Amino acid sequence: MMDDSLTDGITADVVDASIQIHRDLGPGLLESVYELPLKDEIERRGYVVERQKELPLTYRGRTLNHAFRMDLLVNGRILVEVKSSERPSRVHARELFTSLRIMRLPVGLVTNFGLDRMIDGSNRVTTQRFVP
Repeated sequence: MMDDSLTDGITADVVDASIQIHRDLGPGLLESVYELPLKDEIERRGYVVERQKELPLTYRGRTLNHAFRMDLLVNGRILVEVKSSERPSRVHARELFTSLRIMRLPVGLVTNFGLDRMIDGSNRVTTQRFVP
């Protein structure tokens, strides 16, 4: 099981880095333009970041190489999906949820740089089920 306080700290730092980059660059650029400075900013905060890592998919007992790519993986535990869309879309969270489930990771972030305010474009996604 993951340490929730560490996970929360990483996600808070990623959101903070996203806000800083959004303030500096503004909305509306291509996703790839935001991805590089976000990787750099997260690394400056002391984390290990893998960018555009290809992952295999195991399906019906067979491994299918190069099935999909992750935008950013922080410290091997937080998946960050970078978007630049004029409006938020629930499909982004669904895509991230499925990627998290396949990779067996509990937490990820959708960061949408296309909105006027970055805080409106930050969406934490989890695969954990909470029972009251």
